[in-house]
Amino acid sequence: MKKSERLRAFVEQLPKTPELANLDPRYTGYFTCFNEGQYYEAHDVLEDLWLGEPGADYAFFKGLIQFAGAFVHLQKQATRPEHPKHGRRLRPAVRLFELATANLQPFRPNHLHLDVDQLIALADRHVAAIVTSDYTRNPWHPDDAPKLTLA
Repeated sequence: MKKSERLRAFVEQLPKTPELANLDPRYTGYFTCFNEGQYYEAHDVLEDLWLGEPGADYAFFKGLIQFAGAFVHLQKQATRPEHPKHGRRLRPAVRLFELATANLQPFRPNHLHLDVDQLIALADRHVAAIVTSDYTRNPWHPDDAPKLTLA
């Protein structure tokens, strides 16, 4: 089974919200995965949509993928801060937050039922916390992991 087929099967088993039924299930699946702390899976699910449809939302999806990727770095660093590789993930996280913000800016304030301004503010807060600590403090914690909502 191809990766795209596995991802579609995975997305199909995710809970569905009737008021968002007009949206691609890979897009809504991104938020389900993200909110469960499955940042890598969120990245993968949306990447399947992004790679298949280089249309008007290409940069938007790319920004969301980068946003989830930043949280992959934060999660891994928090899990194993003393690990030689995982302990150095704060700089890549900041870079992905910055790239995500640049890709999401044109879609402000809202796009595809997402409060883009709120998402960018979340990225900015994480970047500020990391940078002001001179890349020594990870603001992410599993007990206080952010949740994204679609309206």
